[in-house]
Amino acid sequence: MRKIVLPFIVLLLIGLDQLSKVLVVKFIALGELVNVIPNVVSLTYLKNTGAAFSILENQQWFFTIITVLVLGAAAYYLIKYIQSDNVWLLAGLILIISGGIGNFIDRLRLGYVVDMVHLDFVDFAIFNAADTYLSIGVLLLIVALWREEKNGDTH
Repeated sequence: MRKIVLPFIVLLLIGLDQLSKVLVVKFIALGELVNVIPNVVSLTYLKNTGAAFSILENQQWFFTIITVLVLGAAAYYLIKYIQSDNVWLLAGLILIISGGIGNFIDRLRLGYVVDMVHLDFVDFAIFNAADTYLSIGVLLLIVALWREEKNGDTH
């Protein structure tokens, strides 16, 4: 059952990421700021040709290589541990795969990643759903490894 449900979750998350990006591109002008919750969060449309915080701009070949390697490793471990009871590990891998593919689709299709979420209350990078998936996924993997180490559980 997990062999059907987990890939479905990945596809659903990728779909939500792509839908949010399509809607932002369609309804918000490049650089326009639209308040969603005043002084908390706004939406904007930004073309990001780099990585987080726009570092390594215009290095598409580099991002392609890194993305393929990370996605390959994450997919390998998801397949290897798909029957595991370690929910932290499975959730982390699902989020990393979903986020990686979501941003990779943008890079292949557009040559840049669509970013849109602007936090008004803090000076922080503008990001998208896929970035959120990746960040939370890495955090969940860290928790999974910490719990495994703490419990002395090795696979």
